[in-house]
Amino acid sequence: MTVSSSLSLPHFHSSFLSSPLKSLSPAPSSRNFIIQPKPTFYPRIRALELDQNTVIAITVGVLSVAVGIGIPVFYETQIDNAAKRDNTQPCFPCNGSGAQKCRFCLGTGNVTVELGGAEKEVSRCINCDGAGSLTCTTCQGSGIQPRYLDRREFKDDD
Repeated sequence: MTVSSSLSLPHFHSSFLSSPLKSLSPAPSSRNFIIQPKPTFYPRIRALELDQNTVIAITVGVLSVAVGIGIPVFYETQIDNAAKRDNTQPCFPCNGSGAQKCRFCLGTGNVTVELGGAEKEVSRCINCDGAGSLTCTTCQGSGIQPRYLDRREFKDDD
């Protein structure tokens, strides 16, 4: 028995499938015709179609996270490295002496007040108590310039 090549099966069309469905019931004249099942097609995973703005937004987000993690790590390593080095930089306000000249008496220890006319009154400076100098407030008298974080006093207000 020969099967004619003009034999066709009814086709069904579906918008969900890319190929038309074929009827699985054989035609009445082709009872001996063996229909082999079609190979199963699995859905393909297609590459994401991203526009330029989406790519830029994702890139900015990833870079922001990287910078947000990288900067604190960088500063921590710099602080650790600075703590290992000796600090020998002389204090800038007192030039390494540990004392500053009094601003009120200009280092003399005495304050001159003009009372009027030709009268002047000389008295001991109340700011430096007559010494003419004060302990440097930047280096606390050590003469060494403190590092940036060492200048701050962190107080627990709790």
